[in-house]
Amino acid sequence: MLELGWIAALCALFAWWFSTGAILAVVRLADRHGPRACAAATLLALPLLGVGVWGYVTTLPMQGHMAVYGAFLSALAIWGWIELAFLTGQVTGPMARPCPPGVTEGERFIRAWGTIAYHEMLLAGMLLAMALYGWGAENLFGLWTFAVLFFARISAKLNLFYGVPKINVEFIPQALAHLPSHFRTGRINRLFPLSVSALTAATACWLERIIATDSTASLVGFSLLAAITALALLEHWLMVIPWQDAKLWRWMLPERHNQNNKTYGPEDVHGL
Repeated sequence: MLELGWIAALCALFAWWFSTGAILAVVRLADRHGPRACAAATLLALPLLGVGVWGYVTTLPMQGHMAVYGAFLSALAIWGWIELAFLTGQVTGPMARPCPPGVTEGERFIRAWGTIAYHEMLLAGMLLAMALYGWGAENLFGLWTFAVLFFARISAKLNLFYGVPKINVEFIPQALAHLPSHFRTGRINRLFPLSVSALTAATACWLERIIATDSTASLVGFSLLAAITALALLEHWLMVIPWQDAKLWRWMLPERHNQNNKTYGPEDVHGL
């Protein structure tokens, strides 16, 4: 039965790679044609959100490993549309200008929050709605998937704000060109060890559930969660190790007119 767990983990890895690449490709194409194309791309992708919500609701009372896959993919669809809306500049925040030098740490935090406020509130609202609607259902793997993505993303953004040695801004579109001014590069901040410890513990927790379960559906579900949490852990470590994950998608993306493919190192400090 463990081979089903390996298959599920590989499916999660492929879904992460493919969905990320697809979103980046759409954003890159829309970015080349201006703000109207970005808005059109977000609107045309609304069926993805609809399918995700429908799939999440439909799979809640269902049992079996195929229902678990459906819940997992539905959560990714919901997450993917919200990320697309963010990267196209349609759901971001009220602050759309770079952070000026010399501001205090408190003002820098407020400005950084202002750049992503609507996006974060939408993610939090969606997570809350999914929890309130689905709590107590048979199949909650869609909810757990979205929750892992949500808290891992919050952790990553906080680490970018407080400071990490390596920040890749190659895929940041023109609509979000002001974001790097709110990042900080340098030594590892105090939050980073807590973040990787929490993600490591979460991965270990899912692995323990895999070993303990005797249900095929649970085995597949916890394998999907373990894989997606381990990927989030890897993405955190890529903030400090000298390897560019951008290579995984760079080859499949169209060129853009204004290149912004710099990776900021310790000599580049933003938002101070």
